Amino acid sequence: MSKEHELYVKKVKRDKLKVTFFRLVILLGFILLWELAADMKWVDPFLTSSPSRMFKSFLSFYEDGTILRHIWVTCYETILGFSLGTILGTIIAIVLWWFPFTAKVLDPYLVVLNALPKVALAPIIIFWVGNGTSAIIVIALLISIVTTIISVFTGFQDVDREKILLMKTFQANKIQILKYLIIPYTIPVLISALKINVGLSWVGVIMGEFLVAREGLGFLIVYGGQISQLDMVMMSIVLLSIIAFLMYKLVAIIEKKYIKES
Repeated sequence: MSKEHELYVKKVKRDKLKVTFFRLVILLGFILLWELAADMKWVDPFLTSSPSRMFKSFLSFYEDGTILRHIWVTCYETILGFSLGTILGTIIAIVLWWFPFTAKVLDPYLVVLNALPKVALAPIIIFWVGNGTSAIIVIALLISIVTTIISVFTGFQDVDREKILLMKTFQANKIQILKYLIIPYTIPVLISALKINVGLSWVGVIMGEFLVAREGLGFLIVYGGQISQLDMVMMSIVLLSIIAFLMYKLVAIIEKKYIKES
């Protein structure tokens, strides 16, 4: 490694540390200001809660052993809905690529489904699937699957036509074109779809828990609002934010690993 390269690497690491440092400063500053504002009655702690009150609420749930159960239920529903939406959406996108005529026929329907607020279908889904975890998973699935289909299929169509023609010239069949060209080319699109689906799946699960759940962080938000325990509501929102961030970071780690390997 040359001296210039070594200096550049050190500069990159130093810049990353600066970014991390200022992120932590902003977060800690916000928490301290929030706590101070609640203690000094600059804001009404009943309406806005405070970090210390949320922590006490978390401890009370932890001591009675229920908070881990609520977190697990929400994570299970989100991961399952997220996984099914991504896998099924990718499979349907492959089918549409395989049959261009079918893709042309279904194109306006996909546009309508994408524009339709899937949350509006939640009451119907509850009647069809039942009042429970299955309904929540289906809601999360429907919210993420259409976005996956459109984004992945668009990625398939963006593959260089000349490369496809070249493979056909060498007598490659559709399976070989899909395996060796289309899918490797669109892996970045798949990873982008994963990032989008993380957020969409959380929206679907929380909306489902608002409507039918008796467990989960979404249920705690609704229940806390009903009994005027806003500390419980804010605690649940903070936990949701942390878990959603961790899921997003996991996808980002997968993306970085793919970029290094490629």
